[in-house]
Order: sequence, then structure tokens, then C-alpha cells
Amino acid sequence: MNNSCPYIPPLFLSSFTVDESAPFRRHLNRLEVEIGREDYHHLKRVELLDHPLSEAEIAGMVDLTDRLLATTQNGYNRELLKRLDIQVLLDERTYRVYYRLPDRVIRFVAVWRERVLERFFHHLPQQDLGWTGCGAGLPGFEARYLPDDAGGSLLLRRRGGLPADGTLLTAPHGPYDPHTLEVALYFLRTGKAVAAVINLGFAGREPLTDANLEKLRRWGVPLNPSNIDVIYPYVDEKGRPCSYKTERNLPRFLQLLALPAPALILDIHGCVGTCRDDRKVVVGLGGWPPYVRPEDFGRLEERGPVLHLFPSTRLRRGLELVRELSEEIFLQFCEQADRCFNFVLLGGLQAVGRRIDPRRHTASLIEGEERSWLPEEGVRWLPGAGANALQRSKALELSPPPLCLHIEIPTAIRRRMVLRLEELAITDSLQSSGL
Repeated sequence: MNNSCPYIPPLFLSSFTVDESAPFRRHLNRLEVEIGREDYHHLKRVELLDHPLSEAEIAGMVDLTDRLLATTQNGYNRELLKRLDIQVLLDERTYRVYYRLPDRVIRFVAVWRERVLERFFHHLPQQDLGWTGCGAGLPGFEARYLPDDAGGSLLLRRRGGLPADGTLLTAPHGPYDPHTLEVALYFLRTGKAVAAVINLGFAGREPLTDANLEKLRRWGVPLNPSNIDVIYPYVDEKGRPCSYKTERNLPRFLQLLALPAPALILDIHGCVGTCRDDRKVVVGLGGWPPYVRPEDFGRLEERGPVLHLFPSTRLRRGLELVRELSEEIFLQFCEQADRCFNFVLLGGLQAVGRRIDPRRHTASLIEGEERSWLPEEGVRWLPGAGANALQRSKALELSPPPLCLHIEIPTAIRRRMVLRLEELAITDSLQSSGL
């Protein structure tokens, strides 16, 4: 086992403690679970095996124990694993995790991932088998499974060759952001994009449902639900966040897709918003180095304290695609850490807004967690996200570099897009049957 401690970037560190007498109190993910009522029941299933693992089975797995103990940010969970003498094993082929206790074995099944793979391949591929047609699930497209040590990725592309100025979708937090897969599929089916990259792996922070936690409690393994990074790792062996593999590997994905440098990348994420029925979509254009300038996106005019942004042709094209999601769209970006901008998009796709100093104008939506928002506008403050900075950095290696739009979609909108995707499927079925 590797006893070295991976380096975790400070951006991904959360300082919190768990009361030993109240292990089920949620310290993180509260915004998603308590306010947004995000539904995570479909992500994982826990099972108590009725037989021990054989030596041959154990030999074919990766021992995650030392890495998880070294990197988990939940001291309660760390001490629980040590006290119960739990060995954590990962079957990389199936992406199933095993808790091996002295007297029993518990298995965690990545149900969402398996259902997605079966949806496109009708089985669970364990290696890259090349491109295969999507059939009725996504007419006119083909799919490819790309394995890695963190659950793999799903690649989708339109058949018949891809244009050099096409739009690419990325959904880097597929399991953690419910229904971003369905949003991506809707955009593909309606011709708004030509290809997509979907992360199928967990990032160690996807909450377990109360039902699963109750099972574990009955089995004597009462995990705390905050940052469940003692099941699926939050970072890889080098300390790099697992959820950033899509951004980190962007050039490779484009090569496999045979997609010339796209004009646009729509990087879609799930966001709770500021309340349960929030319908404000936030488009981030850059919040970390490499910083951006207003002139990168169009013409900026100052009229007293009010700023007017007239988007460039490429940004207008991206915003026209995003407009499908909501009538309430905000644009946010920073040209320095303390010199940022927030705009609301008007009907003609021009935008009005103001300068933002995050130190003075933002607040946290929930006590104990850094969940920034702008109280004056009642909208989430996005540019603190680091993944988009990494994606834009990788995009600069392309020629010409695409425009990257980091799109945060509130829960209510993502649920509505699921229904719209189902309506498309029903319409296609009726047309194919001649009704």
C-alpha cells in the first residue's frame, strides 16, 4: 500500500468536525440536500454480502485504504474506518467498492453509472471497444466508453463527421449534478451541439441517501454523510481532484471524438440556486487565472454606474443556446480577483450589470459552507469555480481556442429538461410507429 499523502489543492479543503454523539448530522452538501432537495437515491446502492471475498477476488482489486485515510477531510469517518479495521477495495473493472471488515463485507454499487452504460451499450463495457451506434436512445449519434481509474467517461458524437465550428458539451460532474446528462442529451437531440463528454465517475462528495445510511447504521458502520470520500476517492494518487479529469484531458477527448477545435464548449453543471424553485441560469466566463477582459466578450459601455455589454458574435451564439434553458440568465467573470462583473441578459441578448468586488458584495447562502451569492441580485456568485479555469487553460492549447461557457443550471430547470427529453422520445416513437 502507498503510504505517501497526496497533495490536495487548498481550494478543495473543507475544515469541519463531526460530533461523535451525532454522527448523522450533515456538515457539507447541506445546500443540495436540505434546500435544493436534490435526489441522490439513484447514485449508489449498498449491499451486505453473504460470503467473504476470495483471495483471487482481492488480488484483482486496488487497495484504497491508505489513500482514503490520508485524504479524507472527515475525521470522524477516518477514525471509524480505523476503529472497525475496514479495508477499502476497488474493483476498477466494475467500479464497485468493497468495505472488507473482519466479519463481513459491504459493497457499494455505482448504480447510476451502470444504468447509463446499459442505456447506450446494453451491457457494462470494461474496456474501450470503439464507437457504436446509439440507436433509438439518441438517433443519429454514436457512443464510446473510455475507461480510467475513476469510473470512466462516456463520449457521444454525431454520425457522419463533425464540423470544425461545432459545439462541444462537457458534463464533468455527471453523478454529482443530477440530470446534467439529460440536459446534454436534449441539446444533442435538438441540434444545439455535435458531441459530448460525460464523466461517469464519482468524486467522493456525492451524498449517500438516508436509506443507505440507515442500512449502514444497522450493519454497524455509521458513516457521516458529509464528504463521503471514504468510499470513492475525492482525489487521485497525486492529489488531483477526480472530478477534474474531463477538463484535464480535454485535448485527448477532442482527438478521440475527431472533433476539430470547437467554436464553443458548453460546460454544464448542476446548481441549487438560491431557493428551491430558482430558475436563474448563471454563465461563467472566467473567474480564476488566466483572467479575462470585458473586450474578450464584446463591447462594454459605461453609463454611470450601469454597464452595458454587447456580446460578440461567438458569445451571442452561445447565449442563444443557453436561452433554451431559462429567460433568466446572468453572465459573470473576473478580470482580477477583486475586479469582477455581473450582468443580467436582456431580451435582445444585450446585457446590463455592474462591477463586483467579491470581498464586499458576496455572502454565503448557508452557514458553515462557502456557497457564495449576490444578495442584491438574488443570484449565485459563480467565478470561484476552479474547474472552468482549468478547462479554459487547456482550451488555450487549441488553435483557434474555443470560447468556454461554464453553465450552472438550477435544480428546477434540470428537472424540467428531463420532461422535455421524455417528450422528444415519445414523439419519435409515435412517428416511427406511423401514428
